[in-house]
Amino acid sequence: MIEVDRSAPTWTITINRQDKAGALTEQMLVDLRDAARDARQAAAVILTGTGKVFSAGADLDAARAGLATSPLWEELSGAIADLPGLTIAALNGTVAGGATGMVLACDLRIALPSAKFFYPVMKLGYLPQPSDPVRMAALIGPARTKMIFLGGQKLPAATAYEFGLVDELVENGAVLDRAQQLCIDIAAAKSETARAIKAMCR
Repeated sequence: MIEVDRSAPTWTITINRQDKAGALTEQMLVDLRDAARDARQAAAVILTGTGKVFSAGADLDAARAGLATSPLWEELSGAIADLPGLTIAALNGTVAGGATGMVLACDLRIALPSAKFFYPVMKLGYLPQPSDPVRMAALIGPARTKMIFLGGQKLPAATAYEFGLVDELVENGAVLDRAQQLCIDIAAAKSETARAIKAMCR
């Protein structure tokens, strides 16, 4: 259910579970984390999904069995944040709950206009992963972060773009194609130069 294309300088990691809205099981989180850890030599990494939803977060049965509070979420987002190459979340649809963490850990987020963003952990009685509110606040500010985590707001893509949670809306639906275009220059550059520039941007 996690597909990894390593055939080019740009790796593509795809969540392929359309029948369950991209809901994540423990094994899928392990596979995502391991793929991110393995991608340190990639010039760029694109994270995407299939169907109309990027990921609904934790699979409900798995969440009730303990996945909602698993350290795997933090391990995954940390592995993505630590990558020296360019990382892009190419959002084919809605992002919910814990799946938001890996999206926030990416350098860039591009999305279809139909995407929505929400993180209903408080309503479910859970805390978010520690890095998620911090990364979100760095992008959109503390007050807007509280709108999502404490106010329970579901942001449409246009609002997420206005806030700065999304860097670009892809109107024609070809979100993966656009992500690949954004990786052309870095894939052709000297890796030490590209990585030094990314480090400078921090």
